Amino acid sequence: MLKLTVIAVVAGMTALSPTAFAVDEYNTSSGLTSVGKPLGMHGVDPVAFLDIGNRIGGAATHTAIHDGTAYYFSSNETMKKFQATPAAYLPQNGGFCTFGVSVGKKFDGDPKFAAVIDGKLYLFLNEQIFRMFQKDKAGTISKAATNWNKIRTVAAQDL
Repeated sequence: MLKLTVIAVVAGMTALSPTAFAVDEYNTSSGLTSVGKPLGMHGVDPVAFLDIGNRIGGAATHTAIHDGTAYYFSSNETMKKFQATPAAYLPQNGGFCTFGVSVGKKFDGDPKFAAVIDGKLYLFLNEQIFRMFQKDKAGTISKAATNWNKIRTVAAQDL
């Protein structure tokens, strides 16, 4: 029964969020930033999120580009920390919803619905999906890690 509920929720999210999908390996907003690249993490500073546990919005004046995706930072200090070790601060699964990736889909990952587990940042589509994740965190993360290797370079609309 739970499996059917999960499938129904995931299928419903596909129908409701077609513009949230990215074609490549990173979840980005539509449109371009002032540096000509799409924006990752909805403009939230990933360093501040992980280092102090606060969802602080970044600013275009502090922009770093990693693998073709622009990230905003709240200060020059957090931007430099990211530039020194981006892998330490990037959200898992390219910033896509971890629960979605666990079922083989690429849904928008919204920093409003996130978890930091073992120093890694996981994003989720919405509150309902985040609550489902909380019922089996380890299982969801494990399934997402396995699926991410399979779907990383597949366009979201092809999943």
